[in-house]
Amino acid sequence: MDLLRFNTCGSVDDGKSTLIGRLLHDSRSLMDDQLDALARPGGPVDLAALTDGLRAEREQGITIDVAYRHFATPRRRFIVADTPGHVQYTRNMVTGASTAGLSVILVDARRGVTEQTRRHAFLAALLGVPQLVVAINKMDLVGWSESRFREIRAEVEDFLARLGGAREVWFVPLSALDGDNVVEPSAHAPWHAGPTLLAHLESVHVAGDASFPALRLPVQWVNRPRDARDPALHDFRGLAGQLAGGTVRVGQEVLVLPGGQPTRVREIHGADGPCAEASCPESVTVVLADDLDVARGDLLVDPAHPPAVGTELEASVCWMDARPLQPGRPYLLKLGTQTVPARVAIQRRVNISTFAEEEASTLAMNDIGRVRVQTAKPVAWDAYRENRRTGAFILIDPATNQTVAAGMAEAPAT
Repeated sequence: MDLLRFNTCGSVDDGKSTLIGRLLHDSRSLMDDQLDALARPGGPVDLAALTDGLRAEREQGITIDVAYRHFATPRRRFIVADTPGHVQYTRNMVTGASTAGLSVILVDARRGVTEQTRRHAFLAALLGVPQLVVAINKMDLVGWSESRFREIRAEVEDFLARLGGAREVWFVPLSALDGDNVVEPSAHAPWHAGPTLLAHLESVHVAGDASFPALRLPVQWVNRPRDARDPALHDFRGLAGQLAGGTVRVGQEVLVLPGGQPTRVREIHGADGPCAEASCPESVTVVLADDLDVARGDLLVDPAHPPAVGTELEASVCWMDARPLQPGRPYLLKLGTQTVPARVAIQRRVNISTFAEEEASTLAMNDIGRVRVQTAKPVAWDAYRENRRTGAFILIDPATNQTVAAGMAEAPAT
C-alpha cells in the first residue's frame, strides 16, 4: 500500500483543522477514546480538537504549529500536515508543505480568495508541490450555490495561471463541518460530477522523489567497524546513506562529488544484508572499488547525469527568523548531508499580493525572496524542482544554532 503525504492550508478560519477531523472521523480512523475526548455535551463532536493540540490553539480556535496525523483506508496510507493560516506562521506552512505531494488549499465560500489563499498557493508552487486541491468549504453557508463555486474557481484559476508551472488542480465544493463531499458524496451539490475529497486523495497519482532517474547517494556516515575477531571486517570501509535519487548497482561507475573522483561500486549492503542493487529512498552502505578519501557530505552520483557543483548558487528562500536577513553575515548552509559556511546576497523580494519581484535590502520574518548564496567550499546540488532531496537546504545562524531560512536551489549562479 503506497503513501501520500499532503498538507492543508489557507486563511484563518477556512476550516483546515475541521476538515482533517472530518476525514479522520468519517474514514473511521479514530479510536474510541479519541471519539470520547471530542464529545461535547449537547452538541456535535469538536473535530478541530484532533489537530489543534496546543493550549493556545484550543483557546483561540486557530492553528499555530504544524500538526501531523496518520490515517489509512483500504486503498492508501496518508500523512497529513495541518498548517496554520496566520501570516505570521507562514514559515510553518513551508515546513508542512516541504515534503507534501499534494496541497489542499481551503477557501471559505463566503469570503472567497484572500491574500493568504494566494500566498499559500504561491508557496505550494515554489515548493514544487505537484498537485493542488482547492476545497471550497462552507458551501452550506452560501446555499450550495453553483454560481458562487464557479466564481471562486475562476478567480483561483486566474492567479494560478499567473504563477506558471505545470501543476494539476482539482476543485471540490464541500462542508467540512457537516461532512458533505469529504468522504461521502453530497446530495446538496448534484451539479458537482467529480469524486469526493477522500476518493480523489485515494486515487490521485503523485510522483515522488523516487521518480528522479539519476543516482544520488549523499554520504551520511563512513562505516568503519573495528572488530579484530572478524578478519572480514578489519579493512571494511562502507559509505552509508539514504538514496536521494535513482538506483545504485554492484559494478556501477560512480562519481564522488564535489571532488570529482571516478570509481566503481564493489558491494552494496541493505537492510537485509548484501544485495545487487538498491533504489531511492532505501538506506544502504556502499563499498567502493578504490580507496578514496570520501567523507560525510560527499555525494555519489551517476557520471552521465551529474548535479551542479560550485561555490555559488541561486535560490528562493523563506526567511524564518525574527532577526532580518543581514547580507554578508556568515551563516551555515546545510544541503543534504553537506554543511558549509556561507554568505547570502539578496536579489529580490516577492510581493505576495501581486507575485511581482521587488528590490529589497533585507528579508524579514516570513518574507520570500530570491538570493545568491556563496559557500566557503564547493557543494553539489540539483534544482529543487527536479529533486527535492538534493535541492532543498536550510540556513543556520552559527551564533544561536537556530534555523533561520528554508531554501530551494534553482540553478547554478551565472
